[in-house]
Amino acid sequence: MGPTQHQDVASAVALALPGGTRTWPFGPEHDVYKVRGKVFCMTTEVTGTPLVTLKCAPDDGEALRQELATVSAGYHMNKRHWISLAAGPGITQDLVEELVLEAYALVVASLPRRLRPIDLDDTERFRTGLRDVLAGRLPADS
Repeated sequence: MGPTQHQDVASAVALALPGGTRTWPFGPEHDVYKVRGKVFCMTTEVTGTPLVTLKCAPDDGEALRQELATVSAGYHMNKRHWISLAAGPGITQDLVEELVLEAYALVVASLPRRLRPIDLDDTERFRTGLRDVLAGRLPADS
């Protein structure tokens, strides 16, 4: 992937998700993606490195930080529940898509059922449908 392609993929996925919105509460240099007002993904280049910051389960975040050199604790976020991705070896389109979906699912699961924009009990059908939608919009993995 190119130096900012992981950000493009994260943005496309986040905006394709039911109820996904983009806001700029921290200024124009931070794209913040939310569902029902709760943050699940952010992109920025404020550090000088293009980053994607995502909500994640603590054990998953720890494993990713150990496995991939360009995954770090979440930039300006709770270091246990957030990770930041920079472009580099192992950061693929499929990985970014999966991590955005997981971040979204974590936030949706924390919402009261009546506020959830999707039924998380049918995630496989949802993921298959989302991948079909994204297939025509995302750049090919480099």
